[in-house]
Amino acid sequence: MKTIKLISIALGIVLLSSCEGFLDVKPSNSAAAETSITNVNDAKVAINGLLRKMTSSDYYGRNFLMYGDAKGGDFAIRSQGRGLDALYTFNHSASSNSYSGFWSQIYHNILQANNLIKNIEKIEADGKGSVSLSEYKGQALTLRALMYFDLVRLYGKPYNMDKTSLGVPLVLEPLDATAQPTRATVEAVYTQILADLTAAEPILSKAVGTVAIKGYVNYYANKAIQARVYLTMDRFADALAAAEAVITSNKYTLYANDKWVGSWSLQFGTESILEFAVYPSEADLLTGSLGYYLLRQGKVTGAMGWFMASDYYLARMNQDATDVRKGIMDYDESSTTRFGACLKYAGVDLKGDKGTASAVNVKVIRLSEVYLIAAEAALRQPTPDMTKASNYLNAIRKRAPALLPSTAATVTLDMIIDEKSKELFAEGIRYFDMIRLNRDIEFNDEFISPAVQIPHRTKIINRTFYKTILPISQSEMDANPAIASQQNPGY
Repeated sequence: MKTIKLISIALGIVLLSSCEGFLDVKPSNSAAAETSITNVNDAKVAINGLLRKMTSSDYYGRNFLMYGDAKGGDFAIRSQGRGLDALYTFNHSASSNSYSGFWSQIYHNILQANNLIKNIEKIEADGKGSVSLSEYKGQALTLRALMYFDLVRLYGKPYNMDKTSLGVPLVLEPLDATAQPTRATVEAVYTQILADLTAAEPILSKAVGTVAIKGYVNYYANKAIQARVYLTMDRFADALAAAEAVITSNKYTLYANDKWVGSWSLQFGTESILEFAVYPSEADLLTGSLGYYLLRQGKVTGAMGWFMASDYYLARMNQDATDVRKGIMDYDESSTTRFGACLKYAGVDLKGDKGTASAVNVKVIRLSEVYLIAAEAALRQPTPDMTKASNYLNAIRKRAPALLPSTAATVTLDMIIDEKSKELFAEGIRYFDMIRLNRDIEFNDEFISPAVQIPHRTKIINRTFYKTILPISQSEMDANPAIASQQNPGY
């Protein structure tokens, strides 16, 4: 795999496909030069290309979602040496297992978004804009905000831990080839994230009907991302308002219990607010797909049982034997009774809508997450609304029908966070929740067989452990000497 440095991406950014080896090929679904976007059709092509790149194996196609659960305590590994083990063992350094693909791929995407935004703004400045054209700018702004949100959580300390510490470089314009951008503070990055989201919101609100256009960003995806961001910043009243804008719109509906399992074999279901499409002929990672990483060894040809549910996750699920979410689990290689393998990204029938266990769409934000954001935000806002918190929690908790519903008197943050674990397993959320909440993370190391030593972390960690954020890779520092003095502490 070739590595693209941030400053080298500046050279002909939209001529590059990704960091996956297609460096000399003009992709068929991306705009090719600063002047190539002249109308709505060009903008749509550019957005299609950007959405495609976000399903790279170095981003939402696999590694980013794996990062959120492998490090969060809900995953365990049966054996080392099968791939991505360093995410679980925290075996990271600037020169080894730095996962620099996150940095290079996401910045590649950001610079493509910048190109699209600037070109549309030029057209608008010439008086040739339209609502349809501006909508693509709103989509690009929203996606840029999401990408910076992901980057700052990978490389910067939690906002509520130290917002004055270093985040990531803010690159908002096409880069000159000699540019050497340096890291902005965590606070500055979050300020830009909110600026992009709030700038995009009124643009997308003019096209609310696009909620029916599957696979693209719309007004409600923007509001759902806002809810995530505000929750991470401990701005609970804002998080609740953004979440309720989605919930009360009635544009999306929660799955009934008898529909939840089957939804994982379908594209663009009623809960899906932002979903990235993966097709057999485009973006399909085949045996390297997320779905294959979560199947038990030998379930299908190429599946090796890389990651499976931890004992701690299964203990939460086993609180109710009738929990409908057990239906998306399958027995793992350790026994025929331990249901630790996950079928979310292979389809419960291993075929889904596309007849393949690998080309399964990535559900980035679902309505169930928004309900649980609303529950936490209602509970933790300056004047808690315990009734709202309980009601929003129960809307998801009813998927475990044998559990007693919460009440305004019994609802707790622990109940909400446990419910998020059960509902959003393998969706890349758990680790970021534990880190922002400053909670200990315990790993199921005893499940590794044969037993091995893990020298790069202890069994229980918290966010003071320096490896809870990634290092800037040595190759990036070599390419951009200006950032070399800004390495994360401990590396």
